[in-house]
Amino acid sequence: MAYEAGALDATLAAAAGEDPALFSELRQAFGESALRQLDLLRRSRCDANWQMSALRLKGLAASFHAEPLMLLADEALDGAPGDPSVMRRIQLYLDEFLAV
Repeated sequence: MAYEAGALDATLAAAAGEDPALFSELRQAFGESALRQLDLLRRSRCDANWQMSALRLKGLAASFHAEPLMLLADEALDGAPGDPSVMRRIQLYLDEFLAV
């Protein structure tokens, strides 16, 4: 799933106003927060930790209107804990997001 500019960037732009440095800082902070949740998903050793990390990732994505990431978090919630496929797709999304 490729990163799609849109609602996420619009949300960040609305928060940053006319300040491009703040926009960049908010964008970086979002990416770092999402990467932390992905790291917690990877280190989850039980169903409860997996569910909590996926819910936190979904909440972060929802608060910034990052719908593709919300859908990936839903896949994690609906799938088996430790699913490498969903973790790879989340990583790909974040890599593309941070590369822009």
